Amino acid sequence: MEAWISFVTEVGFPIMVTFYLLHRIEGKLNDLIESIHALPEKMK
Repeated sequence: MEAWISFVTEVGFPIMVTFYLLHRIEGKLNDLIESIHALPEKMK
């Protein structure tokens, strides 16, 4: 049981940080994709 607690504390924090950063980047990537799709219309 002590090994599981140690494993969760060591691995859980980096996993949560990774999910948080991926969530933040996702919104910015969606904005970038929309801008790229709108670019041909703006160039006309």
